Order: sequence, then structure tokens, then C-alpha cells
Amino acid sequence: MTNNSSIAKDYTCPGEPLLRVIAGKWKPQIFKVAADGPFRFSHLMKEFPGANKQSLSVALRDMEEAGILLKTTISEKPLHIEYQLSPKGVDVMGVYKYISTIQK
Repeated sequence: MTNNSSIAKDYTCPGEPLLRVIAGKWKPQIFKVAADGPFRFSHLMKEFPGANKQSLSVALRDMEEAGILLKTTISEKPLHIEYQLSPKGVDVMGVYKYISTIQK
């Protein structure tokens, strides 16, 4: 049996860490795009015309630091960066899909 006391100290709800990763400005939208496969930052800018670069960058960084997204530098010309779901992100996708079915 694992000890969840560290979770209880930092969060009032055990699901809160996950919700912080998938909720927030542009994160649900980015998560949905990532479910379709690898993508570039420029794709997000086109997909979400109301977004600014800083907001998207912060969301991507948060998701990468949480282990939900993988950031890969592609050295082919032109040099570019791609993002995709990590194995952890694929696992979280099941929860995301379930949450979206409850909403309907």
C-alpha cells in the first residue's frame, strides 16, 4: 500500500494534481491537438487565432514539465521543434476522454 500523505499535504483533493496539468489557459485545447499526433508551435498559432505566443509557450512548458508532452528538436532543414504526447500523456488521455463524455 502506498502512502498518500504527501498528496494530502499539498492538495485537498487527490485528483487536483492531474486537473492542474490538464486545466488552465489553452491546456485542454493543446491536449486535444496532441491527441491527433505530433504538432508544431506554428500549428497551435494557426489553430487558435485568439491565443498569444506567451500563453501558448507557458502552457506547453507546464505540460512538458509535468511529463504530459515530449518536446523533440528535429534537425532536418528547416530546423523545428515538435511536441507530442508522452506515454504518461497517452495514459492521461483516457481520463481526458472520460471527463469529456461526462460533460455531454
